[in-house]
Amino acid sequence: MAQILDGKKVAAMLREELNQQVAALKGKNIQPTLAVLLVGEDAASVAYARFLEKVSGNAGVNFQLHQLPANASELYVKLTIEDLNQDAGVHGILLMMPLPPHINKQRVMEAVSPLKDVDGLHPFNRGHLISGGVCLQPATPMSCLEIVKRSGISLAGKHMVIVGRGETVGKPLVFMALAENATVTVCHTGTKDLAYMTRQADILVSAVGKPGLITAAMVKPGAVVVDAGISEVAGQITGDVDFAGVKEVAAAITPVPGGVGSLTTVLMLKNLIKGIQLQEQARQWEEAEEL
Repeated sequence: MAQILDGKKVAAMLREELNQQVAALKGKNIQPTLAVLLVGEDAASVAYARFLEKVSGNAGVNFQLHQLPANASELYVKLTIEDLNQDAGVHGILLMMPLPPHINKQRVMEAVSPLKDVDGLHPFNRGHLISGGVCLQPATPMSCLEIVKRSGISLAGKHMVIVGRGETVGKPLVFMALAENATVTVCHTGTKDLAYMTRQADILVSAVGKPGLITAAMVKPGAVVVDAGISEVAGQITGDVDFAGVKEVAAAITPVPGGVGSLTTVLMLKNLIKGIQLQEQARQWEEAEEL
């Protein structure tokens, strides 16, 4: 029977660290502030924004919601972002998805200051992620690694097989796992004999959003299985992994819900704290260049 990697337990550890970091900043008269930009009234986005407001408040982080009408022009959205970029009292910006169809997602995302990009999606941050530089990293792949590492499992020398090459999880996770000295294989819709590939994994991560994709027959006995997929089936949230079957084969497994998803919000707020540090460094460099 597999060890259940408890995301809620790991999230509690991260929240304690976050609380200490926020308290330290307040001791320096810095009030961490997160601005969420919502264009339109997508119900799921509104609900998540309200959830973020609650979590931020519990952590002592100021929360701002900037809600624009669904018919706001792309230029107006970018000007709003620029105002937030220039506001020294705002330390992090989260652009809620989806955006209305008339707005170019990539152009608007690139308008966010990389040092305030708590989602870690700006091309600047992606470039530094690939090159091994200091940057803000996307929360979900961070969650995949944190839940494993903080459960006492090392990635060094392990073969990680990632199922899914999406922009928000699969692709960034490749470089984050390489930085942990894992050997990485990526599988996708063009992969032949997926089951053969997944059975090679010491650590198997699935981030596809297809319920029941990963079965017990696809898992090497003793592997660690991380389920980063999320779908809704008959009103219930479920992952990519056949949990009941795979837990009989794996050494450790994350549940859905209660696994990877439990960490993402607190890791986003830890990105906010890291962003404050990077912003301060940038100010110091600017001042040094002016001397």
